[in-house]
Amino acid sequence: MSDYEVTLVNDNTPFEGGLWKIHVELPDNYPYKSPSIGFVNRIFHPNIDELSGSVCLDVINQTWSPMFDMINIFEVFLPQLLRYPNPADPLNGEAAALLLREPKNYEAKVKEYVKRYANQEAVDDAGRESEDDDALSSVASFDDDDDEPAGQMDDV
Repeated sequence: MSDYEVTLVNDNTPFEGGLWKIHVELPDNYPYKSPSIGFVNRIFHPNIDELSGSVCLDVINQTWSPMFDMINIFEVFLPQLLRYPNPADPLNGEAAALLLREPKNYEAKVKEYVKRYANQEAVDDAGRESEDDDALSSVASFDDDDDEPAGQMDDV
């Protein structure tokens, strides 16, 4: 599943146009235990740890079901996480506080991170730093391109 691309159609979030490499680790008893999901290149989001890239996503961490699969993670869970951040359950306190108190400044900072850290060069650099034979890595692209269907496999 490497190089799996997810595109948000009609995306009007500050993450629009961003490109992230996602690190996925499957535990030995997957699908009965949830995978570990993390962003490899930096992202500014209340529910994502800025330094480690770890994702705080209840459906992955607490309510995982063996009925879910990797497609659910890339086409439903992660896009929902970006569209609807939850500042009440933060991994990044600064992002949560900014979203609650100064939403316009939060949006500006997200856009700054997208411009600096969520481009093809950043993904390529992140990929070189995170080569690991025991894990899956995918690229998730969140842009407003109506011409490409969500879930298209692309070489990156």
